[in-house]
Amino acid sequence: MYAIVEIAGHQFKVEKDQRVFVNRLQTEEGKKVSFDNVLLLGDGDKVTVGAPAIDGAQVSAKVLKHLKGDKVIVFKKKRRKGYRVKNGHRQSLTEIVIESIAASGAKKAAKVENEGAKKAAPKKEVKKTEPKVEAKAAAPKAEKVAPKAAAKKATGKADDLKKIEGIGPKIATTLAEAGIATFADLAKAKPAAISEIIAGVRGNHVTDTWPAQAKLAADGKWDELKKWQDELDGGKA
Repeated sequence: MYAIVEIAGHQFKVEKDQRVFVNRLQTEEGKKVSFDNVLLLGDGDKVTVGAPAIDGAQVSAKVLKHLKGDKVIVFKKKRRKGYRVKNGHRQSLTEIVIESIAASGAKKAAKVENEGAKKAAPKKEVKKTEPKVEAKAAAPKAEKVAPKAAAKKATGKADDLKKIEGIGPKIATTLAEAGIATFADLAKAKPAAISEIIAGVRGNHVTDTWPAQAKLAADGKWDELKKWQDELDGGKA
């Protein structure tokens, strides 16, 4: 019997006594762990497909050890900007051994435990009544704090506009001060409006391709953006 199961965000085809390397699990070494998200079961000529998971199926395993994978070199370079960064990365992994594959009966026990927890929940709930006067007094404080919290969240979402070909640190700062702090904001702006905003920055800046580049960056199409930027010269086609 074999199964296709989702473990730590990845799908694996596993069989009994098979050793598998998965993304780091929080379970300690030597302890057992089970996975309920079984997508497919195969037993000889019989194949059962879930929708998306098979109800009652479960894969049980034992954590052997935690380790790190082979080193992966990540190298970044930007043309004509003198930008080069080289980093190494080792993925945190966990080695597990598959002990058993159950086709049914696993989720029934979980449902019983959940039902028992739901029945016990009302007994533990204790509602505290607070005076209405205190609630009214606390309301103005919440209103005063809310704008500051919103401002912090807004500043934390700014994108690195220098990733757009033709934009340097000075232009990125100028655009942010004008309210264009993200790739989405830049994608909506017109080239003529951008030219007016950066009119005080020294240099000859061509803004025709900036909104289109920002649109690719906002959509996460980095490979397509990099290929296009290799054909540009300071933002000019």
